[in-house]
Amino acid sequence: MYTLYMSPGAASLCIHWMLIELGEPHELKKLDLEAGDHRKPAYLKLNPNGFVPTLVVDGAPLYESAALMMLLAERHPQAGFAPPPGHPQRGPYMTWMFHLSNTLQAAFRDWFYPDRQGGAAATEALKESARGRIESAFDRIDAQIAGQGPYILGDRAGAVDFLGTMLMRWSRNMPKPATSWPAIAGYVARMKARPSFKVLYEREGLTEWA
Repeated sequence: MYTLYMSPGAASLCIHWMLIELGEPHELKKLDLEAGDHRKPAYLKLNPNGFVPTLVVDGAPLYESAALMMLLAERHPQAGFAPPPGHPQRGPYMTWMFHLSNTLQAAFRDWFYPDRQGGAAATEALKESARGRIESAFDRIDAQIAGQGPYILGDRAGAVDFLGTMLMRWSRNMPKPATSWPAIAGYVARMKARPSFKVLYEREGLTEWA
């Protein structure tokens, strides 16, 4: 049994989605971010960073979305969500997981919370910088899918796709959302057609980007 501390639509979404795909028993602990649940002492004992997600695995609280997805893929290899060590796709898989986390997800943090980085005076400049980095990342992802698809690493979906699709969803209200890129648009349609996506949306109470 896994326990996932989450908030609907937040960075926990990809972990929740993967748990549904895996069919593994799990319990959801919903945090109200607007009420500051993630900054309360009880939660900070689990995750000192004060972010979601936190996944309790064998009694130990772990965090960081990409790391949790890589862990789940390795704990449940029968799902085929990550190439095993020694596989030719292992290097590209790890490259894309870290690229999405360190480049694209980090840029979204600046897009959504620019005041946290440079204060009110730098907000617009930071948002423009973040938008440029996000769109450059989508350029690269679109080219990857067009050339190597239908998924990021080839012919089957895996951990990198659940993470990537979550990040694409975050762009839905931007001036140029991810689905403005043709290969990404088809890719998103394929990912959203998975039965698990409907279950995910029902459980998280989401409606946008359905």
